[in-house]
Amino acid sequence: MVPIEKLEQITQRFQYLEAAMAEGDADIAALGKEYSDLRPVVEQIAAYRRLLDDIGEAEMMLDDPDMKELAEEELPGLRERLPQAEKDLQISLLPKDAADARPAMIEIRPGTGGEEAALFAGDLLRMYQRYCEAKGWKFNIIDETHSEIGGIKEAVVNVQGEGVFARLKYESGVHRVQRVPETESGGRVHTSAATVAVLPEAQDVDIKIDQNDIRIDTMRSSGAGGQHVNTTDSAVRITHIPSGIVVTSSEKSQHRNREIAMQVLKTRLYDQERQKVHDERSADRKAQVGSGDRSERIRTYNFPQGRMTDHRINLTLYKLDQVMQGDLDETIDALIAETQANLLAEMEG
Repeated sequence: MVPIEKLEQITQRFQYLEAAMAEGDADIAALGKEYSDLRPVVEQIAAYRRLLDDIGEAEMMLDDPDMKELAEEELPGLRERLPQAEKDLQISLLPKDAADARPAMIEIRPGTGGEEAALFAGDLLRMYQRYCEAKGWKFNIIDETHSEIGGIKEAVVNVQGEGVFARLKYESGVHRVQRVPETESGGRVHTSAATVAVLPEAQDVDIKIDQNDIRIDTMRSSGAGGQHVNTTDSAVRITHIPSGIVVTSSEKSQHRNREIAMQVLKTRLYDQERQKVHDERSADRKAQVGSGDRSERIRTYNFPQGRMTDHRINLTLYKLDQVMQGDLDETIDALIAETQANLLAEMEG
């Protein structure tokens, strides 16, 4: 169990932050961030301590003939709650991913499977849109390129909201689909795939880009059809020469496109740095669930059997229709629980 001295240190730090903020300390933003991060931990510590106090009081009541019967009734229930309270406290003390609270960028591309893979990529885009909207998050499609029959060649989305990256990061990887394609006349089941990359949005302090390292091109925007086709030179493409990363944005405003493309570029460069640090840390240990390895096949969507299987945790749900409608919480909650269990095992080991 966590040493009492450590719990006391955390509580004292929280009280110091509270006092410093009340006095109007100059660095109020940094203090506020640490304060909000510590609040749930301190609440768990307080709940754990209350339970220990209740158990201690009930044990003392056993020596009082008038209170013994009441204590004997209460003690089993109090002691039964203790293991869960200890686990909840340990989970609250687990190291946090600093990017968890950030907005996220989702990139979806078809993999093997031609047009069917592009159609499935479109299905995934709509699945995430429904999930994000149900969460009350803002889902903004930055760039979207369509295939000949309406699938997705590439989609880049920005998602804003509370705890966005903490939940969406588990979606990075290869998503496989098994179904009869719309393009298949013989009724045979095909296997196709699409890749999803979820990146935490970069902040200005994370990445500084030398203007000499980029090339900016303007292009004709494809428009929405009819009179708007090829009438504006608003689309922007930015090439980051050292890394070879190319990003585009095709909204109507060229100025806005520059802003969006630069933000996407910073996010991809920031993700490269995060991946490098992660690879160095995990080189000598087993990969964790939610590692963000985008070459890993993480999930299979089997339409004939109506099932979705997440291969990382061997979870199979026979509710594929609901999943494709954005019902992802059960899967993501299970992935988070597995990640926490692995981290707890590491701490205890």
